[in-house]
Amino acid sequence: MCINLRAILIVFVLVAGLLPLSSCKRQVPGKETSAGFFSIKGFNPMTNRDPSKTLELDYACAIDNGFVIPSVRQVKEGQFTMEFYIRNLGKSPVKFAYKIYWQNESYKFRETDPNDSTKFNPSASENFYGSWEDSLSKFRLTADIPADGDFHRVTDRFRITGNPRNEKKYFRDGRNERWKRNPRVGEYSFLLVVTTEGNIGSKLIPDYIQDISKMSPEGFIPPYYYFLYGGGKMSPGTVSEKYGRILKVIAKPDPGAGIYIHPDHFDKATADKNATPCCGQDSGFYKNAAFEQFIHYIDPGTKLYNIPVVADVLGDNYSKMDYNWNQYFIRRDELVGTLIQTAHKPCRTVSSDPKSGKITIFNPGCEFGKWEKQNVGVITRHPLTYGKWTVKAKLTELLNKNNMWNGLTNAIWLITKDQGDWNLRRDCRNGGYLANYYGGQADKRIKNVGYSEIDFEILKTVPYCPPWVLPPVYNRGEPDQENVPSWNVPFPEEILADDNKVTVSCTNWDMACWDPVNFKEGCQQVNYQGKEFWAHRWDKNYRALTEKVSESDDELFGSEYYYFQIDWRPDEIIWRIGPSKDKLRVVGYVNDKITCIPDNEMLLIITQEFHNTKWWVGSQYQQDNIPFPSKNITGEIYELTIE
Repeated sequence: MCINLRAILIVFVLVAGLLPLSSCKRQVPGKETSAGFFSIKGFNPMTNRDPSKTLELDYACAIDNGFVIPSVRQVKEGQFTMEFYIRNLGKSPVKFAYKIYWQNESYKFRETDPNDSTKFNPSASENFYGSWEDSLSKFRLTADIPADGDFHRVTDRFRITGNPRNEKKYFRDGRNERWKRNPRVGEYSFLLVVTTEGNIGSKLIPDYIQDISKMSPEGFIPPYYYFLYGGGKMSPGTVSEKYGRILKVIAKPDPGAGIYIHPDHFDKATADKNATPCCGQDSGFYKNAAFEQFIHYIDPGTKLYNIPVVADVLGDNYSKMDYNWNQYFIRRDELVGTLIQTAHKPCRTVSSDPKSGKITIFNPGCEFGKWEKQNVGVITRHPLTYGKWTVKAKLTELLNKNNMWNGLTNAIWLITKDQGDWNLRRDCRNGGYLANYYGGQADKRIKNVGYSEIDFEILKTVPYCPPWVLPPVYNRGEPDQENVPSWNVPFPEEILADDNKVTVSCTNWDMACWDPVNFKEGCQQVNYQGKEFWAHRWDKNYRALTEKVSESDDELFGSEYYYFQIDWRPDEIIWRIGPSKDKLRVVGYVNDKITCIPDNEMLLIITQEFHNTKWWVGSQYQQDNIPFPSKNITGEIYELTIE
């Protein structure tokens, strides 16, 4: 039998050439999602970055442009590279339309109505979501996808920026000031939508979903609602795929990156003259410093008539007997009429250390005849909405070993970035907000305000609730120098029971909006995770709601450091403190059933300040009877994390 070797070789080559062709079908991992005549697979919004790694907001040059996620220092291109694979199951090549959406999942309102999951929740229009940076870029088209039964890779780029809906209220002089609606911290999810070119042209997907800058008749509708719960869920020829992993974003403003001096407080000549290597007003501090020196507003109506005594209350064994003697036996005409002071020169009472990464603040001591109680503090410069704001600090002790108060309040508080129209709170429908922080009872009510504030204020005062604890009854005694017990009268037993403790006051300034269903004046019991708190409001026009707990001064301020956290969410606020970040305990809680939760941008302030105790009715010590400090009173700030 004759064998044609040449023919066999030709057949072998032909067969060998077919084998790679059959195995050349692209192998794409993951679940395949089909829309009938096409399917997608392998959606990955971040091929150029590991989504399991937490991303820190980049503060470099973010003061003017706002934060971007990612920055060019975090990813070479300054954008995430996304990809997905699409298979054309039809009979001819065709283009497909696609769009990526992203949304902050940590600080949002649920998309569906809490009482009816088939309906849209209007509060969800406040959620932070976006797509392409240019909202005019609606769905993008792929190249022609062959009808070859194979998966074809589609790639694109995007990033997360502020003002993602490009709302005009955040523009000024034609410029999109994206920092006015900065990205939120927390977890982000990603949603890919793929459809046909015809569905885009026929407006099967509404304009306000294709272009998120547009409103529906009901207002802004998040694409997540439309595609996952609403009309787009069953849209023909459309596939929606949510990425299975999330991106976690946190902020860590660096205390060691310097302190900026704002020109509203000190002119350039003064700032330059007093500048230090880590504090000033030049362009380097403007661009890179995460904190600036805070200058309090001093109400001229809160003048003190202080005893003319200079003492180191914390270190000189100053006692209650000293306090009582001075308040009774210093004549009225000897008292010093003065206002609380703020820094006379910049960079003197605040400093930043890049080596240790900390900020130091101090209330300056004074000399006899140069009477001064000076407030001191720092404020962040980059506004954010919501987040767990956690401060690690060693602020001054407030009590000495005789449990005598030094007159200071340690405060960690969030305050509105601006009261302009761009930073107004959501509308108050039931009567409106009181218009002004200092407006008094006769203040007018308006639909919305820009003022917001959430506080930790820690000082020596008394609880106001339950209602039977206020006011404490003090025996003020008689000024008889020959009879010591007549003027050196002990405090009531209920006050002495907490003699070594200070009061942690947790306050939300809701500007007396009556919208909450359980809005109430007086004392109100609040329960959270098995704990009971008492919220207090003086009357229905009082602008704030406060809860108080007593804590050991030695534990909070006598240890190496302590943690303070304001957990600000869309529908609740939780205050926590603790010796370490993993051992925080709740000391205050409110929700939107009893108070209006702020939804605008705020900054964080950390201060040591001399409060006028007329603000704190029932306090056992009065600021006027506390000596002026003879020595600097120091506090240190080690870390701020927002997540």
